[in-house]
Amino acid sequence: MNSPLKVFITGASSGIGLALAEQYARQGAALGLVARRLDALAEFARRFPQLSISIYSADVRDEAAVAHAASQFIGEHGLPDVVIANAGISKGVATGHGDLETFREVMDVNYFGMAATFEPFAKLMAENRHGTLVGIASVAGVRGLPGSAAYSASKAAALAYLESLRVEMRPFGVAVVTIAPGYIRTPMTAHNPYPMPFLMDAERFAEKAAGAIARKARFAVFPWPMRIVATLLGCLPRWLYDRLFEKAPRKPRAAG
Repeated sequence: MNSPLKVFITGASSGIGLALAEQYARQGAALGLVARRLDALAEFARRFPQLSISIYSADVRDEAAVAHAASQFIGEHGLPDVVIANAGISKGVATGHGDLETFREVMDVNYFGMAATFEPFAKLMAENRHGTLVGIASVAGVRGLPGSAAYSASKAAALAYLESLRVEMRPFGVAVVTIAPGYIRTPMTAHNPYPMPFLMDAERFAEKAAGAIARKARFAVFPWPMRIVATLLGCLPRWLYDRLFEKAPRKPRAAG
């Protein structure tokens, strides 16, 4: 009898992380779930008493706390098969308006937090020539969106980081999967004051993402029409991009 898949997920208390946890729970996986809200993780674990679920309270900006959670998971379950760096935040910012702390917070969670999540596992996976590292990036990292400079920059950094890591880990047989969501129906997007084309339910996204992870896809965008949109945006000349997006709706500043 095959042993269950072992999956470690950050930002697992809501949104995409929660949907991914539910998707893998339905597959019977052994789960390690990390989030700041331990009560939400405990409630999730109670829903699946038949599964082996370990929960850890940690902020991904605290590398020591993430490393401790990783060490505990390895001690309880062994090296995970899949590690998903999902924790992320989105806040509106404006340069020149005193938003530097918001810039730092978004970058620390979305980019540094991803590296901190992989740090305790990468060397062990390479030594064992086994495992998959998954980063949840965003199509927002393809171009700089007005009003979302912190978020777009953090996701652009994540995209570049994941590509670097994918090539670095390739000789060791460790897969690195980049998942770039478009608009997904989550608490993060619930208050966006602008149209969200091709909006996708989190549960459907998680199903698609789990399939891409199982295939060890290098790069996947969901919903799929957003891959076309992202490709076209990436090809637009700067003068045309500037003209089209100069008056685009913007996320309100977090520090108003």
